[in-house]
Amino acid sequence: MRKDELRDLVQRSSWLIRALGVVRDSCLPDAWIGAGAIRDLVWSERYGDGFDPSLVRDVDVVFHDPTDLSRDNDDRATRRLVAAWPEPPWEAKNQAAVHTWYPAKFGGGPVAPLRTIADAVATWPEYATAVAVRLDAYDQITVCAPHGLDDLLDGVWRRNPTRVSPQISRQRLARHRPTERWPGVRVVA
Repeated sequence: MRKDELRDLVQRSSWLIRALGVVRDSCLPDAWIGAGAIRDLVWSERYGDGFDPSLVRDVDVVFHDPTDLSRDNDDRATRRLVAAWPEPPWEAKNQAAVHTWYPAKFGGGPVAPLRTIADAVATWPEYATAVAVRLDAYDQITVCAPHGLDDLLDGVWRRNPTRVSPQISRQRLARHRPTERWPGVRVVA
């Protein structure tokens, strides 16, 4: 089962397990770590020289709090994580509030409010990064992967057309340079 493959990779990273524990213990509502940190772990282990936490650009922590859609809520959440463990480059975002700022930041028309974390993750830029994990109260790793795990685990960079235009995808590809960072990763247009 593909989820077990991902769980095994996550479990072998003491750094990520610690980060997941910090997120769980922060008591942010429905909080997960997703996107680039998960991709970096998997692709560095499978297609690179091994995972180096110091190379993680940011640790995307997503949570869902429909009671407070302010940007201050994101800032408070990030500060809570930093207070618990200052080392990772935390970046917390309330997915319930995405519709209030997304069009102004990224362009395009209005977006519907996201009702769940799975709804949010399903919109992330590439299928390989449309994945989030969390640690439950029993230290079990839960996986959220609305588009499945094949692209992540098989090293495929493929645009998620839900919100990302081909132009934005090309910009992301140029910025992230996946085939240079992880030989063996394939880009699918």
